[in-house]
Amino acid sequence: MKATATEELRLGGMQDGERPVMRSIKRGFLSRCPACGEARLFRAFIKSVDACAVCGERMDHHRADDFPPYIVVTIVGHLVLGGYMMTDLVLPLSTWQHLAIWAPVTVASSLALLQPVKGAVIGLQWAVKMHGFGGKEDAPEDVLPARDPSA
Repeated sequence: MKATATEELRLGGMQDGERPVMRSIKRGFLSRCPACGEARLFRAFIKSVDACAVCGERMDHHRADDFPPYIVVTIVGHLVLGGYMMTDLVLPLSTWQHLAIWAPVTVASSLALLQPVKGAVIGLQWAVKMHGFGGKEDAPEDVLPARDPSA
């Protein structure tokens, strides 16, 4: 097969504008820009930068909102509950001893996971071009029918 001047031969790799989802989530989880993977994603604990310092990708229009805490609660809740149940089967501890163990574990693991999970959510939104990451204004896509004034 011969390639002519008008054809482009691609042997793998990404098309222009492609955004691999798992790579973007991983970069966000590591607190890096999901676009280039170089610059920091956060300027404070869970406050994202306005724009990437390396590639200039805007990050100020993301809408992570309450999704990262829900994910963190689900992950930490399962791990702590499993740990509590396993500990209770092996060691005969009182309620106060369990509370002394599992309350700090819950708080520390929640705080440790919140920033990486928020970064992963931002990376997901960037990869699937949600909330302004696709270059379009964030607006509803469906048009409602005209309202009947007599109703």
